[in-house]
Amino acid sequence: MPRERRREQPETSPRRWSVYLLRCADGTIYAGATNDVQRRLLAHGRGAVKYTRGRLPVALAYLEAVGDRGAAQSREAQLKRLTRSQKETLIRICELFED
Repeated sequence: MPRERRREQPETSPRRWSVYLLRCADGTIYAGATNDVQRRLLAHGRGAVKYTRGRLPVALAYLEAVGDRGAAQSREAQLKRLTRSQKETLIRICELFED
């Protein structure tokens, strides 16, 4: 009887999920969700993400930690429903608190 192979899970705590907005070179704003912001930004920068591949370079404009995957997907959907003007306002407000 063949043995089942089990993929070993790393013994680290689960990463917190985040949503983000990217400014693309063509002026569009891309919304996404991830549990590894650094890895995802590198993927965008390498052209490994279909939407942003033809819109490089991209720059992180907004980042929000949201908790679990479900919350991140819900918040991402909310961000995608915002108008461009609303996204710009959100980014500007966030920039005010960074300074």
